[in-house]
Amino acid sequence: MSENNIPSEYKPISMWGYFGYEILFSLPIIGFICLIIMSFAPRNKNLKNFARSYFCLFIISLVLTVVLVAIALATGAISSLEDIVDAF
Repeated sequence: MSENNIPSEYKPISMWGYFGYEILFSLPIIGFICLIIMSFAPRNKNLKNFARSYFCLFIISLVLTVVLVAIALATGAISSLEDIVDAF
């Protein structure tokens, strides 16, 4: 099967395409908006699945960050860091 016979919704994304989308999705606000749009809108299934996997990674990172900050606040680690900074 050659690349010409593949339907447009299943055309592979090049390595530079994935690299470019990684950079786009890592931009603070615009990237997040593009990530949401690319997770639902494109016709290319490869791009849609890549955006959804990046979105899942974002959600997992966000949850882990919230959990770690909650643990740090509950154990008083943040206040002890403030004491160390104040010592300098």
